[in-house]
Amino acid sequence: MRYDLVIFDNDGVLVDSEPLSNGLLAGYLTELGHPTTYEDSLRDYMGAALHRVHDLVLERSGQRLPEDFDATFHARVFAAFREELEPVEGAVEVLKRLVAEQVPYCVASSGSHERIRVGHRKTGLDAWFPDELVHSAEDVGRGKPAPDLFLHAAARMGVAPERCVVVEDSRLGVQAAVAAGMDVYGFTAMTPQDRLTGARRFFSRMDELPALLGL
Repeated sequence: MRYDLVIFDNDGVLVDSEPLSNGLLAGYLTELGHPTTYEDSLRDYMGAALHRVHDLVLERSGQRLPEDFDATFHARVFAAFREELEPVEGAVEVLKRLVAEQVPYCVASSGSHERIRVGHRKTGLDAWFPDELVHSAEDVGRGKPAPDLFLHAAARMGVAPERCVVVEDSRLGVQAAVAAGMDVYGFTAMTPQDRLTGARRFFSRMDELPALLGL
């Protein structure tokens, strides 16, 4: 099956940001009195919008995070991105193949538009993703695992959900894509396959993706 639209998650799929951002998140939460390991952060927050962090901390501790939590965390993440962020190995080659085969694509990320843009500028992916191909959880009322973001992206791109495939590396992202009625290909470079239940296919290297897409 040739899909009419390939929707990429961003963090961990296009940019190798998950180790940086989850390490920083775990450290910041621990500073604030909510002990969190890197593994805890990957398990609980990978693929989610920041409101999930607020919700889980409140649920577990009865305490609200500081009002400036988001701004402080973003400042730390953006500083790290500007210094260290790299594209996921093979991602640019996949994008080149999609363009050559005239297969439409876009990105749908739990991150803010600013976070996406900071990462794309550092890695050179901004050349592949003009504004009309970038969709953020900021654009919808609910982030992943709700289907809203993926449905929004498909609608903006003019493609029916059942004609879309989502490339995801997080449990919450897979859940969101399945709820949106889309096929999902699970990227297992960082996430064990058994945590991506619901994905139709799995791959561990980006150079495997074109063949899975029938390109």
